[in-house]
Amino acid sequence: MNANQLSGLLKAQQKIIEVVALGAPLSECLTTICQLIESLFDSPKAKSSILLLEGKQLWHGAAPSLSNQYCKAIDGVAIGPNAGSCGTAAFTGRQVIVSDIEHDPLWKDYRDIALPYGLKACWSMPIFSSQHDILGSFAIYYTEVKTPDNVDLALIEQFSHLSGLAIEKHKTSLRESELLTCLKNSNEKLQALTSVMPDQAIIIDEEGRYVDFYGGDPQLLEDSSNNMVGRKATEGMPAEQAELFMRTIKKCLDSNEVQIFEYELEVLKGKCNFEGRFVRVNHYLAEAPDQRHLLWVARDITDKRQADLRIEQLAFYDPLTNLPNRRLLIDRLRGAIDKVKRHKVVGAVLFLDLDDFKRINDSLGHNVGDQLLIKVAQRLKPLLRDTDTIARIGGDEFVIILESFEKNLNRVMGQATSVSKKLLANLSHTFHLGNGDYRIGGSIGIKLIEGDDVTTDDILKHADAAMYRAKKMGRNCFAFYEPALQELIDKRLEIESEISAAIKQGHFCAFFQPQVNMKGSLIGAEALIRWRHPEKGLISPVHFIPVAEQSGHIHHLQQAVLEDACSLLLQLQKESLIEDDFSIAINISAGQFDNTLECSLKRIIERFQLSPRRFKLEITESMLMDNVQDTINLMHRLRKDKFRFSVDDFGTGYSSLAYLHTFPIDELKIDGSFVQQLMPKGGDTAIIDAIIAIAKQLELRVIAEGVENHFQVNQLSLRQVDGMQGYFYARPMQASDMLNWVRESKESYVVNYDI
Repeated sequence: MNANQLSGLLKAQQKIIEVVALGAPLSECLTTICQLIESLFDSPKAKSSILLLEGKQLWHGAAPSLSNQYCKAIDGVAIGPNAGSCGTAAFTGRQVIVSDIEHDPLWKDYRDIALPYGLKACWSMPIFSSQHDILGSFAIYYTEVKTPDNVDLALIEQFSHLSGLAIEKHKTSLRESELLTCLKNSNEKLQALTSVMPDQAIIIDEEGRYVDFYGGDPQLLEDSSNNMVGRKATEGMPAEQAELFMRTIKKCLDSNEVQIFEYELEVLKGKCNFEGRFVRVNHYLAEAPDQRHLLWVARDITDKRQADLRIEQLAFYDPLTNLPNRRLLIDRLRGAIDKVKRHKVVGAVLFLDLDDFKRINDSLGHNVGDQLLIKVAQRLKPLLRDTDTIARIGGDEFVIILESFEKNLNRVMGQATSVSKKLLANLSHTFHLGNGDYRIGGSIGIKLIEGDDVTTDDILKHADAAMYRAKKMGRNCFAFYEPALQELIDKRLEIESEISAAIKQGHFCAFFQPQVNMKGSLIGAEALIRWRHPEKGLISPVHFIPVAEQSGHIHHLQQAVLEDACSLLLQLQKESLIEDDFSIAINISAGQFDNTLECSLKRIIERFQLSPRRFKLEITESMLMDNVQDTINLMHRLRKDKFRFSVDDFGTGYSSLAYLHTFPIDELKIDGSFVQQLMPKGGDTAIIDAIIAIAKQLELRVIAEGVENHFQVNQLSLRQVDGMQGYFYARPMQASDMLNWVRESKESYVVNYDI
């Protein structure tokens, strides 16, 4: 190929690429290719042709110099092994050179078509795509018998390649156009569908951000859709619901399965319940095909939810009082029984029947009777915890299941007693009905749920029997089903009444037992509650503390202890009998350890103008295990106020060891039962050694109580405890005796005391 031919070829290539790149119609591109190659052959005898393969046939693409009649004659020719130059090249995928059409066997079926138009030779090359698929054929005809040279073949091959580019570009454009048309049709269908769809269709990304909105009632959105794009869907949701929402999204993306999520949301329409269905959408954004999206279809199910609730209400609730009915009560009672059997605990059921209800109902009419039942329900429900169940099972009969499951029978009895008294006291208040005020009462039968053979029928039957027993006892009474239990409760009520009277008469006071360190220096005292009964003498706390806790009197007893402790401290300070590190330990029972404790302590101490550092609050191991987080929070607040904490009877509990480092504790007290094992002839000291080791590791002080002899003092001193208390030093004594004891024993608190 000479320089002129090369230059012409380059110009032709540039021209063809320009035409193709600018998106000219295929016919124009192919015609340009034919014209340019003919110009390079520079002979009027050379005529080019491009045929396009569709299925198994070749169709006219471009042939500007061939007769139209000839082009029509071969249009649609089938490819095959003997189908002329072009049909054979397209069939075999190889170059076919025919120098003499008249005598070549490949043209046997077509020579009569070609020869009348003066076509004597035909060189054909298959046109390939970039994937090496056959797209058609490129041919040069001559009006004389002629064989191509190498330059001719090179030109044909080059222009065949350029033809492939043009055809492939055209096919790509067609596909894009078809896809755009399909997409447009799909969008129009989607718009038509969503415009009449009551559900809200939303596109979100994997972070839960709004991307697009389709159809639905705009009132089901939180805001205008234009303002919501880009915002996170979880912004308007409660934390727990938002977490579940994001977990649902992740599960949908990971599993590629439809996920369903029910939720409640405040939208323009108001607070609504929704059922959200999520499905993964791939390649939603053309500019970010790898970004994952989801279609979220939100259906307003508020009406359905309300209908379901109404059905449930009718099935399980009393329509008059809105309390659970017998059906729901039985279901919950079965659950309570199951818990009792599984955990070996005790529960309680209260059977309440109104006194004088029949008289009011008969004399004033059923409407007034209904009003009374509604008011009774409204009064009683707030007196119970959310976990308790109060049901109306018919007429004026109510049943309460107390969710106070305990292993301790006495505690359950105490709680049932306390609740019964509270309910009956409230029922005794006046009810305003119609134009008058009326008083009623109630009778309560209590049945404890215990044992493995208990049934719902037995519980209700026995509670009902106990209720009738209570009615025989008079107005506003309660009774236990078991007579023996009733006797215990009667005794407890007697003690409770005596405690109440003793509080008013000031019969409760604090006794104090000194605490001494290893050097014999006084470091503190423990304040212990005592009841000085005018007839029975001193009563041990064991007999009245549980009753005081359950009746709510424990706070009054605690106040008496605190006031005596503060008075003693003031006198000790005034006479300079104590050092700066002296403190008094105050026992705090489980019934006191609540949010009122902090205010009560601060109020009394501020009144006496004493520092909280003078006080250690003694709590038990078991208290640390109840409502752990609330306990920790309260302890931290009291520690911030400068109070200190000591764990009493450490080692007698069973589970707080694992949590010990999480509580703000200053001191451990070794129980006296372990100290008694320190004997000259040997004893089991493993527990004492373990407690001391734990305390030292956690940088806690250690006080040993119940110290009674020199040997125990020596053994505890060798183990370097921080303090000791017990009969070896002094018995618990009232404040005046404690003051004299400190004055007389100031030089040495190690006294000879015969036990």
